[in-house]
Formats: sequence, structure tokens, C-alpha cells
Amino acid sequence: MHYADYKTVLLANNTMNLYRGCTHGCIYCDSRSVCYQINHPFEDIEVKRDADKILDDQLRRRRRKAMINTGSMCDPYIPLESELRLTRRALEVIARHGFGLSILTKSDRILRDLDLLEEINRRQKCVVQVTLTTFDEKLCAVLEPNVSGTKARVEVLKECRRRGIPTVVWLSPILPFINDTEENLRGLLSYCVEAGVHGIVNFGFGLTLREGDREYFYAQLDKHFPGMKQRYIDAFGLSYECTSPNNGRLMRVYSEICQAHGILSGPKAVFRYLGALPPEPPQVSMFDLLEQ
Repeated sequence: MHYADYKTVLLANNTMNLYRGCTHGCIYCDSRSVCYQINHPFEDIEVKRDADKILDDQLRRRRRKAMINTGSMCDPYIPLESELRLTRRALEVIARHGFGLSILTKSDRILRDLDLLEEINRRQKCVVQVTLTTFDEKLCAVLEPNVSGTKARVEVLKECRRRGIPTVVWLSPILPFINDTEENLRGLLSYCVEAGVHGIVNFGFGLTLREGDREYFYAQLDKHFPGMKQRYIDAFGLSYECTSPNNGRLMRVYSEICQAHGILSGPKAVFRYLGALPPEPPQVSMFDLLEQ
């Protein structure tokens, strides 16, 4: 790890990344793409020095409350967070200033901060988002080697529900020819139903590949799935979007199950939910009190 100095940590769209780079080792990680200009070894985590203090200053200057979102460039609960507690300090700042929170992770380390998540949810709104890709735990350990397994992430969703914290699942990516099966999808959706998730983010079944990400992904395919790289090259060439040939069938299953269980499933609708603060209670005037 190394430190870097920043003047701001919160972007204009209220998104923050406290770290840059990641050690989860997910074989499909889009954040490795050259376009994001991470100009250091990806596993050498860049820590934004005094990020919580910078965030405190930024939120103090905000005139209106809003939902603060963690970005997807780096999971806020990488192993380093257990030592540095930078995410926790940022949550303390958000709670103190009365802002809402939408936080995305693949790690059950988030359970450490349930007290702050509950506080934010009581005062404003907190949504815990968890990425699920693979029902099979052994395959999950290959695709996402240094992160909590699927069952552990589902337990995070269940614990949040028990505490009244709403949850959203990112069902992405689903890798063509690897886990783009109806069995995998039905297993993941059964977890979502069981955990009572409010919504699911799904852009279709497949993944995206671009420079930086593609090379790492193909190297991992050679390591774990011999012959699979050539299958991808034959099917997708240098395409950015690599859509599963099973996409149509899987989308029908997905839509039917979400509709049957009242799970918010359209990406636009889910993002509106994630970005919206709860309505403020109506103000009561002195005349209203006199009439009661």
C-alpha cells in the first residue's frame, strides 16, 4: 500500500472511492481497465490520505442532504480496511452530518460497521448493496478468490434485513460459457428471495472487456479454464460487450422471478431508489396545532 494526497474525495455525483486498486483478485475486474488510469500496480493499494477529514469538510459545505455512494473502483472492505478503518471513519462522518448512504461490497467485513449503518438508516437512509455472481461456492472461489464466498455475502443481506436496513444485489457479471446457466441464476435468485432484497441491478447476462481488463481476464482463463480464452476470442473478438448466448432465456427467468416476489428489477428504477432520500415529514404549523 501507499498514501496519496487528494483535495477532494467526494465527486459531484456524490460518489467516493477511499482506496484505488484492489486485492480481491476477481478475474473479471473492470477496474483494471487502462481508461481508469490507475498508474501503479493494481494490488498496491493507494490510500487517500486523511480521506475522512476531507470528506468531513466537503459535507460541512453541502447545503442539501443527499445519498453518498461508494464507487466500484475499489471495494470499501478490502482486507486493508481491517487495519486502517478508513471506511468506518468515513461512515462516522456521514452519520454525523446526517447524510444517507449507499454502500457496495463483496465482503462480510461490512458486518463490523452495522452499528453505523443502523444509525445512518435511522437518521436518513442506508442501503447495503452486495454483488453476487456465482451460486457454486467452489467456482466462486476461482472467480473471486480473495473475497467472502456467496453464502457469507447472503448472510450479510439477511443480517441487514433483520436490522431493518434495505438491500440491493448486483447480479453482475455473469460470465459466458462459465456461469451463465439457468441453474446458477435460479440459485442466486433464490438467495435474493430468501434474504428479502429490495432490488437487483442487472444489465443483462455477460460481461464487459476492454484494454487492461481483457488481458488479465484472459490470463486467468488460461490458468483456470484451458481453451476458454480461444472460445471468447472466437465468440466476441475485441468487443466491449460480451453478451451470453443464453441472455434471452435467462432474462425471462430473471424477470418472472423478480415480478413474482416483488423485487425491483429495472436498472433505472433501482438507481432512482438508491439515489433518493426518504421524503421529509410535513411541517406542522401553529394553526394546525390549534385546530387539533
